[in-house]
Parts: sequence; structure tokens; C-alpha cells
Amino acid sequence: MIRTALTLVSVGLLFGCDNGTTQPAQPDMDYAANAQRWITEEFTPSTLSPTEQTAEMTWFTAAAAPYRGMTINVVSETLTTHEYESETLARAFYEITGIKVNHDLIQEGDVIEKLQTQMQSGENVYDAYVNDSDLIGTHSRYGYVIALSDFMEGEGKAVTSPTLDLDDFIGISFTTGPDGKIYQLPDQQFANLYWFRHDWFSDPAIQAQFEARYGYPLGVPVNWSAYEDIAEFFTDHVQQIDGQKIYGHMDYGKKDPSLGWRFTDAWLSMAGAGDSGIPNGLPVDEWGIRVEGCRPAGSSVSRGGAANGPAAVYALQKYIDWLKRYAPPQAGGMTFSEAGPVPAQGQIAQQIFWYTTFTADMIKEGLAVVNTDGTPKWRMAPSPHGPYWSEGMKLGYQDTGAWTLLESTPLPRRQAAWLYAQFVTAKTVSLKKTLVGLTPIRDSDIRSQAMTEMAPRLGGLVEFYRSPARVAWTPTGTNVPDYPKLAQLWWANVANAVSGESTAQAAMDSLAEQQDKVLERLQRHGVQGACGPQLNEPRDPQYWLAQPGSPKAKLAQEKPQGMTVAYDLLIKSWQAE
Repeated sequence: MIRTALTLVSVGLLFGCDNGTTQPAQPDMDYAANAQRWITEEFTPSTLSPTEQTAEMTWFTAAAAPYRGMTINVVSETLTTHEYESETLARAFYEITGIKVNHDLIQEGDVIEKLQTQMQSGENVYDAYVNDSDLIGTHSRYGYVIALSDFMEGEGKAVTSPTLDLDDFIGISFTTGPDGKIYQLPDQQFANLYWFRHDWFSDPAIQAQFEARYGYPLGVPVNWSAYEDIAEFFTDHVQQIDGQKIYGHMDYGKKDPSLGWRFTDAWLSMAGAGDSGIPNGLPVDEWGIRVEGCRPAGSSVSRGGAANGPAAVYALQKYIDWLKRYAPPQAGGMTFSEAGPVPAQGQIAQQIFWYTTFTADMIKEGLAVVNTDGTPKWRMAPSPHGPYWSEGMKLGYQDTGAWTLLESTPLPRRQAAWLYAQFVTAKTVSLKKTLVGLTPIRDSDIRSQAMTEMAPRLGGLVEFYRSPARVAWTPTGTNVPDYPKLAQLWWANVANAVSGESTAQAAMDSLAEQQDKVLERLQRHGVQGACGPQLNEPRDPQYWLAQPGSPKAKLAQEKPQGMTVAYDLLIKSWQAE
């Protein structure tokens, strides 16, 4: 999920804090009247009729009766969707159910820290967490997290909504473990896509100049060769538009944890480092980790992994080259959150890896990238792929921030928190929440008339989520057995290559070795059960490189002919499928 560094916000400031003690509910609370008021004044539009909304809210009121007067504590990172939950939906939930919610908003890293503290200590820090589905491999192995599939049929059956409709959640496969059980409930979702200045790409003079130089039309790049050509073209040949210096690429390179996310979120998968298979490649995933069955077997090529294979090294080298040659000079010293707003300033022609969560901030009136009628000058489209990629592979990253319940939370508090998690994702409220935060979770919301009407202002977001292409964008998968421990290795090693302290090959060799050491420790301690690591013995890397699939041998030609597609044709092809 988006990694921002904002300060703590708590609905507890609105409600007051009772330190988790149960207090009598207000005796004069008219839950039915409150529900009707919220339906009429706030929860519109909705994919449900007002009658259906009333029925759904009536169920929540009745199911919450045993927990009335309780105060629960939940936490998520700070982004627009969660601000809406914290500031608006928590109050609605209280007025409809009688359960108070302190919904804290903190930095993503702090969310993970709190989660780890609770898992390791058994102390109930929070009653529920919204955290990345990237942790699915962790959650499904350690035994600290409630398997929701079991909970909904057992201790949570009485508090599981009959209108939950799990099949309607577009990210439910991302929150499903290797055992087939659901461990998390999707709450918000966004993808990394290709972003570009549609107005510049549509300019006849610019189009003619590009085709004369490169021999093919300017358009949405299908492969990294075309992306590189376009980056070079705008940076070195167009140089200025309307008297302003422009750049053909945007990224960031500061030695910071967010540098690791750039890679674990899909940089290697876009290059083609992993194996085919959706949602994640098997046996080798986009982190370069091989599994045998469900047991991680290694990330080094010598163990059958691909973290230091030719495709991974190629990906890192391109990352460095493009950052230094085609991005603004200050980009190398930026973090994720610092670089995110830059395309909206009007100097960037394209970005290969742009998070759709920035959409809400990219459509504001008065921006350099917004027309006077409110329509965007930019568009989003599928990301281009590298030369090691093949059809059937994951193509990009799609984050699902999802509700997670822990075994250490006392059962009544867990049940009350589960009610809140379902409430903020219920069909009564989910469409309105989607329109506010633009992080859709339900297929029914995506296909609603309200989203159709909003689509022209969103630059392709609705078209992408309605297209068959969206399934190729997925989070970190189940091959990663301990996300917190392994993720921290990436940014330090990548940074060494970006700074020039090491080569791309040396950086990925170091990363692969360090990952294998973590996997080895997990294997030695035996804390992850039947799906814990069982490493392959090292052997000559050439053995693995000669096998079909990943890891893949170095290509003789890593820059094939550039390929593009006209954006309008792309949109029409999506709509036709």
C-alpha cells in the first residue's frame, strides 16, 4: 500500500478514549433512525437499493447487540481511503451499532512494527489491522493470524454478514494462503501502471518527430525498448515544451526503505525474472524465490532461485540507467513520497511504474496536468514488459490493504472488530468509499453507473479495472515466508548499486545470499510448519539456467525492437473483451 509519512490521526479524539473498557451504550440511541440518516445523507450512491441498504444495516445493528458499549482499537496507514474510514465510517458504525472505534492512522512501517510486536509478545495492541496482502506468506505460515475462512464458519459465524459476498472482492485471491484459506479481507486496492502525457503523445508534430527518428509510431510502450526510446526522445530531443524543461522518465533513488518497495512491488516481474502463473509465478516468483510445493527452496540461482539471475541484474541496471539519464536530477535524492507528486507538476512525459493511488491528487483543479474542463491531460495504461517476460506471467503490482485479525486478540474484541471490518467494506458503503479514495475493492462498484460517469476524469482507471488485464497485476505472493525480515534486505542492496558502491550484479548477488541466510534460519528454527523453508543444496548455477523457466539464461539481445500501441485502440480492445 502507499507508503506515506503522516502523523497519527485517531477517531479516538472525536469519541474520547476509554482504554478499551466497556461502557454502557447510549440508552436513547435510535439505531434504525441513525442508519436511515446515514443511508440518505452519506451512503449514496450505492450498488444496493435503499431497501437493500436498510436490510444490510439492520443486520449490523442486530449482530452488534452483544458488543454495544465496547470500544475497539484498529489501525491502518494514512491514505485517503483510510482517512474516510477513520473520520466518517467509524462514527457511522458507532451510531448504527453502538460500538465505538478508535481508528488510528500511522505510517505503514509503524503498522508493521505494531503488528510484529503483537505477534511476538501476545499483547493485544490492536483488535484489527489493515496491512498489505504482501504479508500473506507470513500470515499463513506463522499461526499468529486468524484464518478467516475458519473464523467465518466457527467463532465468527454469528457476526459474519450474509451480504458479505466474498466473490465480489477483486483481490480475494491475493489474501488466500497456499492452503486455500482466506486470511485477510480486502479493504482498499490500487495498482502500479504506466502513466503518460496523452496531450504530448497526441501532438502531430511530436508524433512525426518520434517516428522519423525511431521508425515506429509514438504510443503506449509495449516493451521496455520502446519505453527507453520514448524516455530518450523527450529528454534529449524534445527537451522543452512551452519553454519548460521536460523529462522522459520519473523515479526515485534515495537510500530509503521505499527504494526496496520499488523492486519487491514488481520491478523484477515487469522485466520478466519470475515464472508464469497468476497471481504469482511458480515455482519462482517475482522476488526470485523458488518454492518446492509450498516450501521456499532458495533465492540464489545456485539454489534454483532468480534474485541474482540475468533478468534481475538487467532490471536493476535499467533502473539505474534510466534514473540517471532521463529523470530530473533531483530524482536520485528522492523517496517514494517525495517523488509521487512530481508528474503532476507538468514536466514529466511518462512514468513506467506509477501508483493509481495518486489518481485523486492528479485530478485536482488548477494542476498543470488537468484541462480547464476538469479532464486529465494524462492517461494510465498497462505497464510495458522487459525482454525476459513472456505471456502468462505477472506484469505489475497491485496492492491490497486488507483487514487482519490476530489469535492474541480476545474473542469478543475480535468479533466486534470483524463487524467493523465488514461494515467499512459492505456494499451499502463501499461505492461511496471508492469514489472518495479511488481504491476499488468490489467488482460491483467498478461496474456501477457512478464509476462510468466518473471515468472521463480518471484517465483510464475505470477502464483498467473493468478490463481483463487487471488480473496480471498482483501483490507479493505466498513464496515470501517472512515479508518484514526479507523486505528490509532489498533497499540497502539496491541503494549500493544506485550510488555506484557496487555493480548491479554484485548488489543482486549480495541480496540473494542474504535472503538465503534468512530462509536458512527459518528452516533451522522450524517455526513455520509444513510450508516453512527447505533450501535446495547449492549447485553450479549453469544447471539451473539450462532448465526451462526461471531462472533464465542471459539473452544475447536485451533490447529488441521497440513496440507501441495507440492508446485509443488499447481502450477499445479492453472494452471489446
